[in-house]
Amino acid sequence: MRRVLAPYERTRSPNALKLKAYSDAECKVVAHNTGKGKYAGKLGSLTCEQETATKDTPRLMRFKIGSGFSDKERQDPPPLGSIITYKFYGTTKNGLPRFAVFHRIYQNP
Repeated sequence: MRRVLAPYERTRSPNALKLKAYSDAECKVVAHNTGKGKYAGKLGSLTCEQETATKDTPRLMRFKIGSGFSDKERQDPPPLGSIITYKFYGTTKNGLPRFAVFHRIYQNP
């Protein structure tokens, strides 16, 4: 997105912004994986499950989400069995979410 009357600039500018569309979905937390390096002794990633239907056959997808957590959330991660919302940018050829990022713990309206 760019301001119409803004002149061209060779560097980063508030006059031109990149807009990235993403999708979001919910999944169930089934495991906590400990971190390495900077996150040793804290949450490194979550293993999540989500049920999907492919060609009239229900399938249980299992994948990991390792980014999007604050330091506070890494100290006290979402409990096992809780539902979380994550965002992603498309899917892989196997139907898994591409670049899944933790968004928030799901709040049922």
